Amino acid sequence: MIDVHAHWRPAELIDALRARTKEPLIVRNQDGVEMLKSRIGEEPLSKAFDDVEFHLARMDRQGVSTSVLSLLGAFCWIESQPVEVSLPLCMMVNDALSGLCQKYEGRFNAFAALPLVDMSAAAAEFERALALPGVVGAQVPGNGFLTKKDAENMRPLLEVANRHRAIVFIHHGPLPGDKFPKVGGDTDNARRRNGTLDMQASLSSVMVTLCLTDYLAPYPDATVLVHNLGGNIPYEIERMDHRSLLDTANEELPSSRFRRSKVYVDCNSFGPGAIEAAVRLYGAERIVCGTDGTEFGCEWTSKALAEAQIGADAREQILHRNAAAMMSRLAKAAQRETVAA
Repeated sequence: MIDVHAHWRPAELIDALRARTKEPLIVRNQDGVEMLKSRIGEEPLSKAFDDVEFHLARMDRQGVSTSVLSLLGAFCWIESQPVEVSLPLCMMVNDALSGLCQKYEGRFNAFAALPLVDMSAAAAEFERALALPGVVGAQVPGNGFLTKKDAENMRPLLEVANRHRAIVFIHHGPLPGDKFPKVGGDTDNARRRNGTLDMQASLSSVMVTLCLTDYLAPYPDATVLVHNLGGNIPYEIERMDHRSLLDTANEELPSSRFRRSKVYVDCNSFGPGAIEAAVRLYGAERIVCGTDGTEFGCEWTSKALAEAQIGADAREQILHRNAAAMMSRLAKAAQRETVAA
């Protein structure tokens, strides 16, 4: 299995978290123990960050050959700080992730973190990070692509990805300054509303922008990946076709446009029925494996793929072949650039 959706909690940010005065930050509890405090609670530092040996052991237990590491959402606050703060922190994280890729060659790749408060600085850091061993793309927030108008601001990053045949991993999350999460903790079922209803609806909007407009036309060599099956599109597509036939009968059906678009999705957190629907819509060649990088996530995804009625070849494509081909495009581009230089 190649796991393209494996989040990482970098211990390199400890000093920066100690210096903060608002969540997330490090505080001492009544016993004098340092705790990482965030909107979801408090956790001892000994458990709040990822350990590479623990992660590798988990990969081995679950049959994961390679994890593509990306910053966990709770640590993406570094991307929204003033650029004089966010750029050094993003560079530190990217260098650390690349270090893991070098030390454990073949076991890890990484998506870069970017200082999103300044798109010129973000594009420059993306360019720099792609020259680091193991970095295959960047993780960017889904709120940047909710509409084509929103996505105009993200074009500098797509240009970098296109130039290097790199991956843009679009993950549900806010742009700097966005209210997030949308549903407050005092609302009933807030976690269900934020973690499923809002997340999936937002990802559906991202896919409509990417697949039903001409936004990606200038970037034929960039690889774009959206997590969680691209939102609810596999279930909503029949309704979308129905409305299209009623409202714009002469327009190409949305299902056809989604099917021939170049956007990839991962199958993180979904069961066999949803994976089957996604294969019918996108085709197995457009789906890769994602687990969030946790033991539970690996077990869930492995079981879902094993039970999905999609055939052995499609299963192998999702587990391994599609992601291997996706990342080899970047490696081949880098080799050409080296030869040209």
